[in-house]
Amino acid sequence: MRKTKFYKKDDKDWVLINAQGKILGRLATRIAKILQGKHKADYTPNSICGDKVVVINAKKIKVTGKKEKDKKYDKYSGYPGGRKEISLEELSEKNPSKVLFYAVGGMLPKNLLRKNMLRSLKIYPDSNHEQTAQQPKEIYPVK
Repeated sequence: MRKTKFYKKDDKDWVLINAQGKILGRLATRIAKILQGKHKADYTPNSICGDKVVVINAKKIKVTGKKEKDKKYDKYSGYPGGRKEISLEELSEKNPSKVLFYAVGGMLPKNLLRKNMLRSLKIYPDSNHEQTAQQPKEIYPVK
């Protein structure tokens, strides 16, 4: 009897999450659990068994405290003087979907599956999204 579960790519559902007025960290943890598949009964940590997530209204996410000015995102090119730093406030004005993308990416496991899990995440700054043909279901409401 075979006990190993092999997943098909067609077994994934589409989940729609409205981020309007939600707190960034709480929303990111909920999305990370859905992408990993921890909400399913047949979760296995060594495979991608999670659902695909569509997030709308990403520019209306809230943060608590003084994080808008104090939180910094930095990149380093590897060259001397190649470090670039941007605050959360500047990044949310420039590209509001990147803020949620970085938060969810930081909450996923640091292994080879992380990139494939992040490919299942679609983030839109407005309420318009391109996944209407997939008929995403609005489940797992975030407080």
